[in-house]
Amino acid sequence: APLAFMRGRTLNEAFIILDEAQNTTSEQMKMFLTRLGYSSRAVITGDITQIDLPEVKKSGLVEAIELLQGIEGIAFVFFDKQDVVRHPLVQRIIEAYEGKGTEKKGLAQ
Repeated sequence: APLAFMRGRTLNEAFIILDEAQNTTSEQMKMFLTRLGYSSRAVITGDITQIDLPEVKKSGLVEAIELLQGIEGIAFVFFDKQDVVRHPLVQRIIEAYEGKGTEKKGLAQ
């Protein structure tokens, strides 16, 4: 369901997946994260190199990474080019872009 339908809800005994989270705003991410109820788990996926938000908007995913690291019960898993399971050429494409010095939009280094 779209994020807008989550307002006011508590998701108990649920497994929730938020995909393409790099394009959430800070407000949307906070709203999603605060819907978790008892016996629920959430998985949030996103690629911070593919943020489509306007430059003036900070990605909710980027902000969540910055704010929530180190909180007990929250874990982060990061993948890199070795984890690509597409055509082998995709790894070389990623390497080319990384070599160019492409920055991860909005993520404080």
